[in-house]
Amino acid sequence: MTHFGHRSGNMLWALGVRGGQLARRNYFSVAAGLALVLLCCACAGRPLQGVLVPNAQSADGATRVPILVATTRNRLIADPGEMFGRDRAPEVSYAAIVVSIPPDGARKVGEVQWPSARPGDPARDFVTISAEDLDRQSFNKALTATAKQTRRSKVLVFVHGFNNRFDEAVYRFAQISHDSNAPAIPVLFSWPSRGEVRLIAYGADRESASSSHDALEQLLDTLSLNPNVAEITVLAHSMGCAVTLEALRSKAMQSGKVGDKIKNVLLVAPDVSVDDFRTEIAQLGQRRPRISLFVSQDDQALKLSRTIAGGVQRIGDVNPDEEPYRSEFARQGILAFDLTHLQGDAHSRAFEDITSVMGMIKRRLAAGQQLASSSEVAQ
Repeated sequence: MTHFGHRSGNMLWALGVRGGQLARRNYFSVAAGLALVLLCCACAGRPLQGVLVPNAQSADGATRVPILVATTRNRLIADPGEMFGRDRAPEVSYAAIVVSIPPDGARKVGEVQWPSARPGDPARDFVTISAEDLDRQSFNKALTATAKQTRRSKVLVFVHGFNNRFDEAVYRFAQISHDSNAPAIPVLFSWPSRGEVRLIAYGADRESASSSHDALEQLLDTLSLNPNVAEITVLAHSMGCAVTLEALRSKAMQSGKVGDKIKNVLLVAPDVSVDDFRTEIAQLGQRRPRISLFVSQDDQALKLSRTIAGGVQRIGDVNPDEEPYRSEFARQGILAFDLTHLQGDAHSRAFEDITSVMGMIKRRLAAGQQLASSSEVAQ
């Protein structure tokens, strides 16, 4: 497991300048920090399964993170420890899950500390406090109740990538939400990844992801129609970026715009072909959310995806300082953060140097300037 150091983690909320004029920029800088956190989360092995059975125990100093869920996975009625499986369901299912995160002194920021045995020790492990099945109406009621209880009007939607079990997506999102201290209601959209790294699983995941964009669009509509929600940020990783772009494109094609409440879309290591990205961005229209790309030219997972696709370039491993990308991104107002220069593995190097990247963003925003070009990020 790669760890996100305390110094770097604290940067995520040390970024902005308080005050109404810079509030929007401050929130966007935090969202950008979330993307960098996600880019660096890589586990060395498969964690224990069946952890979603509620644990009645608690621990002093532990933090509870409530997560609302919408998923196109099949419901596992006979296995409450997993809740949802790897196969597609005929309709969207909903849930509300509360994850307990150990006290700060008992864990490393950026790490999901999986139990070595069920039910887990809340003093040192991530454990599930509650896991409740919902229908669409009760999901919306839970969203409203959370917004009122927490006095939060922003929502962060997380769309995971390839090779993710449901419980992995839940615990990872709980960690991201907690460690970033994001002032947003966390909502997970989980599509039916098989949770395997085999070549045949990649093809199955690609089809399952593609078939799930209608459900993500429905979720975004539900969130947007809730009067207690003022702003939505979508954070997507890898293959989840393809699901996200398809859902946004569909919304734009049907209504002429993506929607006023969807403000930011952060695409981390997007496993999307360059041509598909260009087409979908164009179809989002002029009134689209702010788009940010987090790319790396030596991402081995994307190189494999490129090979599987017959050598078709992925947008997640382009060089944003080269043409035609530099001019295209500038013309379209797309922020491209090139992390290739950072040390270490492509999926973990931002942990090593995240303070310099986020420090640059902090200085630019504090000065009331535009965010830097990709070339400045690389300095």
